Amino acid sequence: MTGLQGRDADGYVRRDKGKQKRPPARIGVLTEGLTSQEESTFPMAESQSNALLRADAGAPTSGVIHVRTRLTADFTVISNALAQRRGSAVTVGVAAYISSLPDGSSVTITTLCEHFDEGEILISRALRELEAAGYLERRRERTPTGQVRTRTYLYDVPGGDPEPDPELDPDPDGPPEPPKPSRPRRQPAAAPVEEEQAETPPPPALAEADPRAIAVLAALRRVDPRLVLSEQEAARLAPAVSRWLAAGLLPTHITDHLTTRLPERFLGRPSGILAYRLRETPLPLPAPPRSAAPSVRPAAVSVRNCDGCDRGFRAAQPGRCRDCRSREQLRAAG
Repeated sequence: MTGLQGRDADGYVRRDKGKQKRPPARIGVLTEGLTSQEESTFPMAESQSNALLRADAGAPTSGVIHVRTRLTADFTVISNALAQRRGSAVTVGVAAYISSLPDGSSVTITTLCEHFDEGEILISRALRELEAAGYLERRRERTPTGQVRTRTYLYDVPGGDPEPDPELDPDPDGPPEPPKPSRPRRQPAAAPVEEEQAETPPPPALAEADPRAIAVLAALRRVDPRLVLSEQEAARLAPAVSRWLAAGLLPTHITDHLTTRLPERFLGRPSGILAYRLRETPLPLPAPPRSAAPSVRPAAVSVRNCDGCDRGFRAAQPGRCRDCRSREQLRAAG
């Protein structure tokens, strides 16, 4: 211990003044020549440390490492609540893609299916999930010209109100309206849902369907293995097939109509395609024309044996055949 020499009887450390080191030459002490009162008010009297609060731990040994790049153009700001939303990745991807589009871009299901590899079912489900979470809203608005169009609003924060459209604002140069408080989304009441569910007709029973129609629908998988139907789907399609059979079409004709030029990939259940092709009943066959007088078939002449040559021939009366009569005529003439 430099400059210290043992302890006193009271336990205090006693400093040896002879061994105490002085500061080097040409290095002035900031408080040198100041009184104790002046030293306490001197701004640089207290020691200031420029050291980091804690040492840098370095790069993490596991997990993702972000390589940050400051972007000044062509970027989109998305909240972490949306980007880190649990659930389907398609929903987050659709929301991020719509956020990156400029105002006025088309975001219909057909347009989104052209951009993504997913089909209509997954894209529709993603839009419904965004609507249920409050990030997406579709409104039907009337333009100043009287046309009704559907406007799609995408919220950065669920429940917010969109900014007014200058095209629909009758006075765009007027004073701006104060911001409206966020309104909660409407939740459907429980009672109307129960009424709608009670009014929904029960699915038809398979035992009550036409057996011939069920046989036609069950045999479709032999032509295309993808046309596998459940019992409820076959019971729903059976009445339409029965109408086609009643119109005079054969089961082979109905099978050809339902299995010709099917798409390579089904976007949903095959029952939807079959119901679409059976939605219209064909015309029945016309009745055969009836003649004014019924045709009478002549009575058949009985077969007899010739009296001269015993050869069989048809004649109303017994006698000789034509050859025997000709020979008799020649003899009579000769």
